[in-house]
Amino acid sequence: MKTHPTLLRFLARPISGLPTRLATYCLLLFAGTFLLSSCVTEDAFDDTQKGNFEALWKIMDEHYCFFEEKGVDWDSVHAVYAKQVDKGMTDSQLLEVLGNMLATLRDGHVNLYASFDMARYWGFHENYPSNFSDTLVNKYLGTDYKIAAGLRYRILDDNIGYLRCASFSVVPGSGNLDDILLYLAPCRALIIDLRDNGGGQLTAAEKLAARFTNETRLVGYMQHKTGRGHRDFSSLQEQWLKPASGLRWQKPVAVLTNRQVFSAANEFVKYMKCCPNVVQVGDQTGGGAGLPFSSELPNGWSVRFSACPMYDHNRKSTENGIAPDINVGLGDNDIATGRDAIIEAARKALRTK
Repeated sequence: MKTHPTLLRFLARPISGLPTRLATYCLLLFAGTFLLSSCVTEDAFDDTQKGNFEALWKIMDEHYCFFEEKGVDWDSVHAVYAKQVDKGMTDSQLLEVLGNMLATLRDGHVNLYASFDMARYWGFHENYPSNFSDTLVNKYLGTDYKIAAGLRYRILDDNIGYLRCASFSVVPGSGNLDDILLYLAPCRALIIDLRDNGGGQLTAAEKLAARFTNETRLVGYMQHKTGRGHRDFSSLQEQWLKPASGLRWQKPVAVLTNRQVFSAANEFVKYMKCCPNVVQVGDQTGGGAGLPFSSELPNGWSVRFSACPMYDHNRKSTENGIAPDINVGLGDNDIATGRDAIIEAARKALRTK
């Protein structure tokens, strides 16, 4: 059996942001699906405008994981966009058509990368209020805040800790987290401001969440594709959150969210909802519960897509976001008054715990 060249490129790509064991598990399972499919005749696509269109449509048809959840008839999508592809069109025009086709999936994890631009879908947050202001956050942080591993933190005047986590692009060291929690230890409660956190490394999200549980907790499930059909999935595989060996927080926590909380940040919220004394405040998260993988078109363009669906501990998909326990948005007068309604709602909730 000869390994398909697209598979070789695929296997060479790292699965960014996954714990080593989970990354290896997912890679082997997903690679197995490609290997099995390569035992049968593969359609060969030319490096033409039409060939690249057909290659992209087929990659998504066989390996994307949310067709049914999104309610997308992929065959109908093909019928619509195939008519728009012409051999005389430029690469820019082709990217626009292919990007529009992918946008029908309404998935922020679906991106198409050319050397000159990329097609992406940001409707998961662009179609909603931002519910975040750097101006207000900087007012609460002041100028004397502490910072470690990209996390900014301070103690507010009502003895509630405030931790600003804007990204999971950096995995914090255990020493960093020990220092942060030791500094905040005198506080009666903690606010973790996750708003506008678009994700990053799942390892970073898991490492921070592990500081808020004293026991191993079932936090969710995941599946992988087992075949080319839209319903070909494995059984649910359990996801467990283990407590960290360092300092762990024992007091109430409020996690602040908006629609830009996506991907690994969305997973962090999922983990925290399973921990004790945690309340989610703000707007629904943006979602992004499909583990992303990559493949290549004949012209070398790279496509990233959701391949393995993930669920919460109730076996419910979080692809379209996680609803808050306390729904609050920023009002028109918040910036004028210097008051962040979401932070204040969290402080109020924490005072009663």
